[in-house]
Amino acid sequence: MAVGWARDNAVQDQIDATVAAAVQRAKSRLPAGASLPHCEACREEIPEARREAIPGVRLCVACQGKLERTR
Repeated sequence: MAVGWARDNAVQDQIDATVAAAVQRAKSRLPAGASLPHCEACREEIPEARREAIPGVRLCVACQGKLERTR
């Protein structure tokens, strides 16, 4: 297929780069580090399973749900 001066697969390379950049931005917004033992909003204990599943978790499930509904 003729694409002018672009090399073969140049469009796909650009799409791949755009997707990779979006994934990296999303990952950079995820919490990281040590999880808190208690929710910083309501002070309830965050279950150990949640703390292990989500590194850097700072909110309990209920408060996280409230936060996501307000966004």
